[in-house]
Amino acid sequence: MFVPEATTPSFKDFTLILPAIAVGNVGQLAVDLMVSTLGMKRVGYMHTDCLVPMVGPNPYSTSAENAGELHTTAEVYTDAEKKLAVLQIRSPIIQSRSRKFRKLLVSWIKASEFSQTVVLSSSHAYQRDDQQLKGTLLRYLVTPAMQKASGAALSELGWMEMEKVSPFPGLVDASAEPRLSIPGGGITKGLFTEGCDEELCLAVVLVFCSEGDNIPDAFTLVNHLNDWLLLVGNDKQGPEKWKIPSSWKLLFGNSHPLSIF
Repeated sequence: MFVPEATTPSFKDFTLILPAIAVGNVGQLAVDLMVSTLGMKRVGYMHTDCLVPMVGPNPYSTSAENAGELHTTAEVYTDAEKKLAVLQIRSPIIQSRSRKFRKLLVSWIKASEFSQTVVLSSSHAYQRDDQQLKGTLLRYLVTPAMQKASGAALSELGWMEMEKVSPFPGLVDASAEPRLSIPGGGITKGLFTEGCDEELCLAVVLVFCSEGDNIPDAFTLVNHLNDWLLLVGNDKQGPEKWKIPSSWKLLFGNSHPLSIF
């Protein structure tokens, strides 16, 4: 359930961007870059028992005055001028409630009348099919509704659609129907399938990666998305165009204490 901070905001005709809890947390890192760079305003949070509860300090603090603000598991930020909203998710989905959480998201997306939804995700690089080894590490998926709205634009950008793979990797079976597989993608596949069933205008943008330092993957993903949605100008290239959030200083914990030496 979405809980607004003050008056209920209108999301009609907004684009919604949300991360899947997937390998390397690349989607979440990409959303961090958007919120920090665009100075997006927090307008509410998602109240649900599907996520591991968590509370902490302001991940986007810019001064000592706002560093102590409390932030929770799933929050919604907007940029009214760009008609952009993001849902940032900061804790794992409880496995037994994954389906319930997907249903909650679909219900909220429909009720809020977003014009389109973009899911940022990632998938295990080591589990790629032979055909997925070719070209870029980036892939996309679109529901039929999104194909009508933006399919031509994505084709013009030269984006590569996520390939379907054999249900029995390594075996040639002409009778086996290829299937969509996103290993390490969390709720990505389920949310995409339900988006198709519910006729949502929804796209998935993902990157193949491995666990580790996934900051470079986040830049790759958010720059790729920017080519389509034009979130920030292209006067700067690479990481310089994105503002690093203050919380990234703690991604790998505090530095080692000098006293151990």
